[in-house]
Amino acid sequence: MLKFLARKILSWVAMIFVAVNLTYFLSNFFLDPRSNYQGRRPPVPEEQIDAMLTPLNLSDTTPLMERWWTWLTGILLHWDWGKSPLGVSVNEEIAYRMWVSAQLVLLATILSIIIGVAIGVMTASRQYKRTDRIWQFISIFTMNTHVVVASLVVVWCAIKINNAAGTTVFYVTGASTTGVEGFLPKLIDSAQHLVLPTISLIIISYAGYHFLQRSMLLDNINADYVRTARAKGLTKAQAIRRHALRTSIIPVATSVAFSIPGIFTGAIVTEQIFGWNGMGRYFIETIARNDIHGTVGFAAFSAVTVAVGAILSDLLIAFLDPRVKIS
Repeated sequence: MLKFLARKILSWVAMIFVAVNLTYFLSNFFLDPRSNYQGRRPPVPEEQIDAMLTPLNLSDTTPLMERWWTWLTGILLHWDWGKSPLGVSVNEEIAYRMWVSAQLVLLATILSIIIGVAIGVMTASRQYKRTDRIWQFISIFTMNTHVVVASLVVVWCAIKINNAAGTTVFYVTGASTTGVEGFLPKLIDSAQHLVLPTISLIIISYAGYHFLQRSMLLDNINADYVRTARAKGLTKAQAIRRHALRTSIIPVATSVAFSIPGIFTGAIVTEQIFGWNGMGRYFIETIARNDIHGTVGFAAFSAVTVAVGAILSDLLIAFLDPRVKIS
């Protein structure tokens, strides 16, 4: 097990190193921090722009390889991913925003998995019956609904509820309200801000788990080992739960492991709509501001989460499938 993990981690570290350095060079080709100062009135002198960008290792007057080496040694020796053109630390931005995204997307992901798998099991055991057809129609409809449309409908319903209640039951924007003190008031306030984006994400994401679980379970529900279990006296529900589900949930577990990057990199559109300062919104801001270091930092963080998801996927498959052994 330890040798397997060490081999996997080393291979992913090498892959991430190459990918991040390639992203650095591509970012320098396509992003121009100097353009942030163009078009200002009065115009900013070139000397002043150089004086602001050079200490940040962003000036194009410095050779690219020299800038790359300074950036790379800063990471290897001090774990410093650089600063934005505004002088903001990339480390601090990512350290704050990744937990904002996790708070927003983690609950929605867990609920989407639970709801999707439960509906998938229910509909597979009732194939082609009314329940199956109704849920297929609902899931197809939600799967093809854009997150913007889902969010607007959720916001409209929340506004109606707030108006009917005569008070603010749900908050539309932001992750929290400033000035709230105490554990219970903060918990309630966070829940009021979290409900709407969570519902929006569940609407557009549970259907994938529903259809995947239904399809996998239908492939196993009539298998010989399930029939044998029923012949020994188990009911259909017991045979599905104890035997067919364990095998059919393996692909779902794999997709869950690879959803980890999405948890931390955030839902870009959802964060924009509901005003959450998470990783998705940070990525948009880095591109808009020609933030080379921020863009590379975001790419590196995303690559690490993908690696974690891939390793967890292998471990989950080995845990769920007794035919797979990790040595």
